[in-house]
Amino acid sequence: MSTKPKRHLAITMGDPAGIGPEIIVKACARLRDRLEASDLKLLIIGSGRALDQANGRLGAKLDVARVNAEDADWPNLGFLQADAEATAIEPGVLSADGGRFSFKAVERGVRLALSGRVGGIVTAPLNKEALNKAGYHYPGHTEMLAELTGVRGSVMLLAHGNMRVSHVSTHVALQDVPSRLTPERLRHVIDLTHKALKGIGIARPKIAVAALNPHAGEGGLFGRQDIEVSAPTIAAAVADGLDIVGPVPGDTVFVKLRASQYDAVVAMYHDQGHIPVKLLGFEVDPATGTWQELSGVNITLGLPIVRTSVDHGTAFDIAGKGIANERSMIEAIEYAERLAG
Repeated sequence: MSTKPKRHLAITMGDPAGIGPEIIVKACARLRDRLEASDLKLLIIGSGRALDQANGRLGAKLDVARVNAEDADWPNLGFLQADAEATAIEPGVLSADGGRFSFKAVERGVRLALSGRVGGIVTAPLNKEALNKAGYHYPGHTEMLAELTGVRGSVMLLAHGNMRVSHVSTHVALQDVPSRLTPERLRHVIDLTHKALKGIGIARPKIAVAALNPHAGEGGLFGRQDIEVSAPTIAAAVADGLDIVGPVPGDTVFVKLRASQYDAVVAMYHDQGHIPVKLLGFEVDPATGTWQELSGVNITLGLPIVRTSVDHGTAFDIAGKGIANERSMIEAIEYAERLAG
């Protein structure tokens, strides 16, 4: 085995019927020179049939070596079959087989990361309906990874340029969000965010905590969570030496983050944190209304392994058409490389 596993990353294909195979092929093609000139190694895990189809359809001519998990080492660009191929998985068609491959690829990637064979995993998008149709009942990657690694309390962080946003809660109903905001959970998210920022080279991270309620509760008129939960927790973190401010009203905190007044924001719930990052990360052609480019990375904090992901879905509507953009996949690979190192 190589002496530098931190620079070895597994890329899980996600749902083979989505754009995962395409963006993986395109990203690896763009990284071809780096793979040949450095100790970075990428191991794709998923459906060999889907990978070959994407490679041929795009004319990428990627030389991807088939490997076994038990191999002592593998080439700079390798492929590991996630599970047995059954019926053909068609691009854009939801199926239980697609969900099965999604889970099996992540399962194998996690196993390699936990054993130290790879320094981290990068995940292409899966489809939650297909995943559940295959019998794997998870709301998404984050919850799946938590169970596979035996961890409770993982945290989602989205990144696009200087926009870095972690989340107190994610895949829960809006009515359940206030009960998820506890002093313990908020401090846990603050600490993991601080650690992640230091991990990417920010020596003294400054973090803002977004308010849950409009105007941070307006003195209690619009709710007391910001006053009774967030403010004391922030004060305790400051007393421990962290550079934390808040609660900052949600309608201004992301403008200040974009202006680089903070290094990251702790958002209270899924849409509060996702909307500003995706609004800036998804570039739209004003003439046609179509997405030209997707940028952004999803990072799971609090796991015993490094995990990054693209910040978009399976896009079944364009799967197999050769028009999916690989920028987010490349950014996810680069983030994983930095965090693993």
